[in-house]
Amino acid sequence: MIEQILLIVDLEATCWENRQAPNGEAQSNDNMEIIEIGCALATRQGELLDNHSFLVRPIRHPVLSDFCTELTGITQSMVDAAPTLPEAIEAMNAWLGNLPDGFIWCSWGNYDRLHLGAQSQEHDARPTVLAFPHLNLKRIWRRTTGQKRKNGFAHALAFHNLDFEGHHHRGVDDARNMARVLPYMDWSLEPELLTPPEVPV
Repeated sequence: MIEQILLIVDLEATCWENRQAPNGEAQSNDNMEIIEIGCALATRQGELLDNHSFLVRPIRHPVLSDFCTELTGITQSMVDAAPTLPEAIEAMNAWLGNLPDGFIWCSWGNYDRLHLGAQSQEHDARPTVLAFPHLNLKRIWRRTTGQKRKNGFAHALAFHNLDFEGHHHRGVDDARNMARVLPYMDWSLEPELLTPPEVPV
């Protein structure tokens, strides 16, 4: 890989229709477990080079809600057959291989960066990407287009008259579609890159 290649990451996590976990807790980042790490490698010009879905078996609430399955398209049998988070992270690290100096990973907003970091700490998983700078694509896109409303990624696609390809809220499909928006980014507006130093790697 070369410096101009970006890794786009999009997470999917356990969720419930009434925003309440089975044990009665309110749904929050603390009890939403990662069930998919969707990855897409692309150039800044939007050329998709590779993509992969790393499914994860949830531990705290192993049974997916019907709402979660309908939203993501991820079924119970898929997560039952999936590895735990540390094992999925090892597979992701192997897929990426040795990352070069200047490597950058990104996501639409900061949720994915923060959630991946927090759950990696909790489960002693060590994603190699956490040692590299992170880019907030949503911030660059908003600076480029002047859009200030807090709309999701679907709004960005519609802004450029692009139809979503695949299953919305499926991590790997979301990541692939984010690559399609890269050509519309003004990279001179790139914000400061963030590397969370508190995450062990």
